[in-house]
Amino acid sequence: MLRLEPVAVALPEVLTGRERLDAPVRWVHVAETAEAARLSSGGELLLATGVGWPSDDAALRRLGRVLVEAGVAGLVLELGAPVPAAPAALVQEFQTAGLPFVVLHREARFVAITEAVHSRIIAEQMVALRARDDIHALFTGLSLRGSPADFIVEQAARVLGSPVVLEDTSHRVIAASGLTASGQTASGLTASGLTASGTGGGAAAPDRSAPGEDELAGWEQRSRAAHRSGEAGWTIVPVEARGMRWGHLVGLPGEPHPAGRSNVLEQAAVALALSRLSDRDEDEWTRRSHDALLAALLGRRFAGEGGVTARFEAAGFPFGGRAVAGVAVRLRSGTVPVPAAARAVEAARAAGVDAVAGRHPEQAGTLVVAVSARPGRQLADALFSSIADGVGSVRLDDPVAVVAVGSDARGVTGLLSSLEEAVELAAGSATRTDARLGRTPLIQRVQHRPLLRLVNALGSDPRLLEHTEQLLRPLIEYDLATGGDLVEVLRAYLSHPGNRTRAAAASHLSRSVFYQRIALIEELLGMDLDDGETVAALHAAVLTRGRVAT
Repeated sequence: MLRLEPVAVALPEVLTGRERLDAPVRWVHVAETAEAARLSSGGELLLATGVGWPSDDAALRRLGRVLVEAGVAGLVLELGAPVPAAPAALVQEFQTAGLPFVVLHREARFVAITEAVHSRIIAEQMVALRARDDIHALFTGLSLRGSPADFIVEQAARVLGSPVVLEDTSHRVIAASGLTASGQTASGLTASGLTASGTGGGAAAPDRSAPGEDELAGWEQRSRAAHRSGEAGWTIVPVEARGMRWGHLVGLPGEPHPAGRSNVLEQAAVALALSRLSDRDEDEWTRRSHDALLAALLGRRFAGEGGVTARFEAAGFPFGGRAVAGVAVRLRSGTVPVPAAARAVEAARAAGVDAVAGRHPEQAGTLVVAVSARPGRQLADALFSSIADGVGSVRLDDPVAVVAVGSDARGVTGLLSSLEEAVELAAGSATRTDARLGRTPLIQRVQHRPLLRLVNALGSDPRLLEHTEQLLRPLIEYDLATGGDLVEVLRAYLSHPGNRTRAAAASHLSRSVFYQRIALIEELLGMDLDDGETVAALHAAVLTRGRVAT
């Protein structure tokens, strides 16, 4: 206000309250008498010439106390014949209260000042109204289009320009967006970056630039504390409808918004509630959250271990001091029912371990489960049998064929390798076991597949990749040119060494066609598939190609 031209030309000087010059001015009012000043309702900036003020110090101090108690934003006094200098007693009251007291050294046009300030105030109110309309239109549109929860959260974070978190009533993070890395904004639950390798061991030193690490670290404890006593800059609104509360939408500290940060989050919460009401199952939010976490991990779409660790832990999957492992479940039909992930998590928690589960992002017929055991608890076969029972209970006519278990590991990179081991093991085990199993699932551990463990331990070693390319190039190029399946036929053959009948069944080919394919493979490779060293080299190449593809 002091920079506006009608004020600036009057040469304003701030006598007191310089630290309060950022206080908002609700209105500007001319008040020449103590009685008029007493009628202030708070937030006004008062203009005066002092013509109606008392002259004795005691009365001036009383006037000052009245103005302070009324909550005025400040006082502007035009110096002139009635009051050539600011009264010391009045200035002292403002000094004590820390309120701005400003004097104008030249004559000012109070009408011009009030007009300029009120125009700004009304303009800002119009901006706020338009912003509220825009926000209402945005989130109403998202509701009508049936946008998922993570996208609604992403839009709320974009509008506010700061992190926004959707949590359930247990303070587990369902979705988060606007998370920061080194001062830069990185939206969503995934980021691109690190290639991880190895089968386990301790987690690497946290990457302090990882998106989400600072905001989500220790989320449950911080969120509970904020709900109890409030947290500076946090804005928390409930997500509820029809008397049911599903969680909260939390806006972390950020700049003010013209529509009001609370209003933005309230509109987003309404959209989330409508989205939840339209969901086909009650586990929709958790399922999408777990799918996003596992897709980011398996796709290596994270910039550093710290960020992805914080995301998993905020979702209720702790790493600290715990053994973790990856599990891959394949059903007999090769499809994964929607509720299967929730049943797997329920079964794991009933067995005393934490878990996240979701469909494999690239292999539609595979359910992947990450499990985290408390210190001292073993990841025993009974746990994986419970997971199989839970998944199998979704559709009794579609039993689980294989539960493949990766190596016990530590940290994020260990979990990634364990999951990859389990997926590869399940892919090679499911088809070859279906024909000879009853309704009892086969539980296989990667410890029984030493070659697979070796391939995963080598990770993306260029020499291993070159070995794979050199051996399989003729088959890959043939398949690309003809739409063939020679690589998969070779995979089936290598998964059933010495038993071509079972290998043919696993590749879903008649024996005669399968034998023709094997003969063509031997011709293209110039190798004898009955030679043990050749089979071992090809098996390592096929396993490496499958690992890279996933």
